[in-house]
Amino acid sequence: MPEYIIAVGTALWLGILTSISPCPLATNIAAISFIGKNIGKTSAALFSGLFYTLGRTLTYCVLGLVLVSSAQAAPRISMFLQSKMKIIMGPFLIVIGIFLLDIIPFSFAGLSVSRLRQEKLARSGIRGAFALGVVFALSFCPVSAALFFGSTFGLAVAHSSRVIIPSVYGIGTAVPVVAFALIIVFAAHSVGTVFKKISVFEKWSRCISGIIFIVAGIYLVLTANFHLF
Repeated sequence: MPEYIIAVGTALWLGILTSISPCPLATNIAAISFIGKNIGKTSAALFSGLFYTLGRTLTYCVLGLVLVSSAQAAPRISMFLQSKMKIIMGPFLIVIGIFLLDIIPFSFAGLSVSRLRQEKLARSGIRGAFALGVVFALSFCPVSAALFFGSTFGLAVAHSSRVIIPSVYGIGTAVPVVAFALIIVFAAHSVGTVFKKISVFEKWSRCISGIIFIVAGIYLVLTANFHLF
């Protein structure tokens, strides 16, 4: 049970780290701009933020459900993942750490949504917020793809968590949007300052997380692959 709680907490942190990374942060800014259209309506702004969160969470929940179920449905794949997960996770963590530290540039073509489409969704009320959550959740970039498919998926398979871990990751990716929705409602003049602080926090947290990932990956490689400890 403690290991599962740690895994859920890790998934939440991975989601938050994803949300404040440069590429996903750009989509979250677009979502915040959408929510800002309801700045004069407190309840509308809050509901928009919540439905955006719901859209992201359900998307990752469905992805996790499909991917983990598919892996477990195939006996050979399931047995392979269960027996080799520690061996696989070591190199994965090292690669993800390299992405987080931006040591090797990497391009990734994810699903995108045009400004015109964003504006159209913005006029759709909370349904538009939900749709933006779904679309932006599918807009994978190198960091978000690595953190979801590399780490979160691995955690979900290791703990047979088809719903909880992917959903918690989705909640983590939407936390900044809900936070900024509250700031927009109650202290709109502070948005710029908070954005600057988040940018600084993102750089430090990404670097620290990248180093932790690489160290953890090296440790797993040495223990699981070479049995040195």
